[in-house]
Amino acid sequence: MTEEVAMDAKVGDRIIVESPKVGQTPRQGEVLEVVTTPSSTYYRVRWGDGQESTFFPSSDARVERRSRR
Repeated sequence: MTEEVAMDAKVGDRIIVESPKVGQTPRQGEVLEVVTTPSSTYYRVRWGDGQESTFFPSSDARVERRSRR
């Protein structure tokens, strides 16, 4: 079971980024690391294609929480 929440991801959550083009599949990835600085929070993400990158969230992104039991 997952729950959508504002961009406050934790390690293990999924980030989903909507495509700017109609009909394209959203990009999805797993949060590997949360990096917090005095001015921002960003994430190290492993995307569905296996690539890893640093991700700075924007308004087209959302979080799908991993079930924490």
